[in-house]
Amino acid sequence: MLAYTYPLLDLFGTMLGFFVFIIWFWLLIIIFTDIFRSRDMGGGAKALWVIFVIILPFLGILIYLIARGGKMHERAAEAASRSSRRWTSTSNRPPAPPTPRPSSPSCRI
Repeated sequence: MLAYTYPLLDLFGTMLGFFVFIIWFWLLIIIFTDIFRSRDMGGGAKALWVIFVIILPFLGILIYLIARGGKMHERAAEAASRSSRRWTSTSNRPPAPPTPRPSSPSCRI
């Protein structure tokens, strides 16, 4: 009843619902990347977590954050450092010398 007498409150409620949905969707993406990035879980455990998060999304995200959320930043930092090392190892190489093109006698003018 309060939302009908104050339309601005209805707008704030809609905005809050929208932002909660965006945050939930972002958490879903972060958790899926953390599940597949994790090296301390086997394939079966990863599959079970994915199924659990898909079947019970809100409860699955909450339980995942409680059970494995403490080490999420460590796994993300490790992946970032691996990516940085890979980038610096490939970007510090000198460029490859140009390969000579074979010349055929029929192309000469």
